[in-house]
Amino acid sequence: MAYDLLIKNGRVIDGAGNPWYWGDIAVEGDRIAAIGKLREAAAKRVIDAKGLVVVPGFVDAHSHSDFNTLVYREMESTVMQGITTVVAGQCGSTAAPVDPALRDLFEKEVNAQLPPGVNMKVTWSTFDEYLREEEKAGLGANVAHMVGHGAIRAAGMGPDARAPTAKELRRMKELCTEAMKAGAYGLSSGLIYPPGIFAKTRELIEIAKVAAEYGGIYDTHIRGEGRALLKSVREAITIGEKAGIPVQISHHKAANKAVWGKSRTTLRLIEKARAKGIDVTVDQYPYRAGATSLVTLLPPWAHDGGTDKLLTRLADPKQREKMRKDIKDGIPGWENFAGEVGWENIMVSSIKGEKNKKYEGKTMDVIAREMKEKDVFDALWKLLLAEEGTPGMIIFSMDEGDIKRIMASPYQMVGTDASSVCTIGPFGLGKPHPRHYGTYPRVLGKYVREEGVMRLEEAIRKMTSFPAQRFGILDRGLLRPEMHADITILDPDKVIDKATFEDPHRYPEGIPYVVVNGKVTVDDGKYKKVLAGKTLRKR
Repeated sequence: MAYDLLIKNGRVIDGAGNPWYWGDIAVEGDRIAAIGKLREAAAKRVIDAKGLVVVPGFVDAHSHSDFNTLVYREMESTVMQGITTVVAGQCGSTAAPVDPALRDLFEKEVNAQLPPGVNMKVTWSTFDEYLREEEKAGLGANVAHMVGHGAIRAAGMGPDARAPTAKELRRMKELCTEAMKAGAYGLSSGLIYPPGIFAKTRELIEIAKVAAEYGGIYDTHIRGEGRALLKSVREAITIGEKAGIPVQISHHKAANKAVWGKSRTTLRLIEKARAKGIDVTVDQYPYRAGATSLVTLLPPWAHDGGTDKLLTRLADPKQREKMRKDIKDGIPGWENFAGEVGWENIMVSSIKGEKNKKYEGKTMDVIAREMKEKDVFDALWKLLLAEEGTPGMIIFSMDEGDIKRIMASPYQMVGTDASSVCTIGPFGLGKPHPRHYGTYPRVLGKYVREEGVMRLEEAIRKMTSFPAQRFGILDRGLLRPEMHADITILDPDKVIDKATFEDPHRYPEGIPYVVVNGKVTVDDGKYKKVLAGKTLRKR
């Protein structure tokens, strides 16, 4: 018979960790029809994979592309690095649910984070309504959604820094129930960000219990990855144990020189938890720097009530002095980036306003000198006020030893911790973290081929079947007949990331073909706008 697509002469790595084998893969519609020595097969399109490796499309275990999908459906930087499915809605921040009474405020805050000239109209309240909006058109890759604890908290009780009342907690559990019934794959939390930073462990356990009832996972940006690392990992394990839910520790790292080497201890904690029957795993990106919003440098109390109140506090000299003192002295339990890693390791990555664009790609100590401010604090206040709290930052805080140790762990899988961008247009602005473009090629090129941290087959497992199984996306992540035809074809001798912190908008090399639901989306190294991706719902 004549298939729609035939991939011939490649070395097949099936995603299960097995050694490669020679084989052909036939695709009919959006499914794999046959695998093996298909000598007599014919097809409308034939790709000769001689000298290349054929693997399942990568499943990004940690993505923030959900805030882009309605305004940038192409997802180019995602697909160009071989990713065919993203697990989005991480770190507690999701586009739904939304309190109808706060919809205008939510829309304003979302649009403040989007590139200039790009606006999202928020018409939904429930999680199902949001997914229906996304389903109205195609996507560059498949998207599986988590529901964010931060979104649930904001919709259930507003942005205040306090514990929920019994009635508010019931409402939050109802919102989680609605999201899980709509098809969310689990609950995410971001415990360094408002409003998640205001939540106590008991609150998280109660809401995680709801996600557990529907077979979901608890995916957490823990409360601290620096000096509070060990305590924060223990909290995540406790939530998993008390809620009876699998735990995924997001972008696992030791993010402070004071805790370099502590990944030995965190991995032992995970090992011991698993021995007790608590299901804990981690994801990781292969860089020594993280990235988030510049306002995360401010102490927790400054965020109480939302962005408008934060900016009001920043405009008050007395409040600024209190912020200065708290950053200098620290607050117990708070991940104090500036105080822990130093201003020279904090780089501003994105600025919306033209006046301050010149500071993109520069560290805060350099920005302070160029502004001629008396100290870095005054430069920070000035920049945040001028840009209304919207700049992004990159934080250099990790050690290669910890990166490799975590990467080699059997409990690690790969994730970008990035949204979808591209090299031109509004989503090509700023200096985003190079993980947006290079996460998967970097693991394969630098850490597998050049440094031998793990076997190629094991790396592919951590990029495909492991995250697919972890989140319950059971019809993807393996090359098997009847599985969805998400396929990446790469050159193991050439695949490498090209994006750098100085020049991040660069696509990788060595990934000539990517197939999404049976459609060739990267063809001979060039992106094609076929939008074959789908919104996935957990069933």
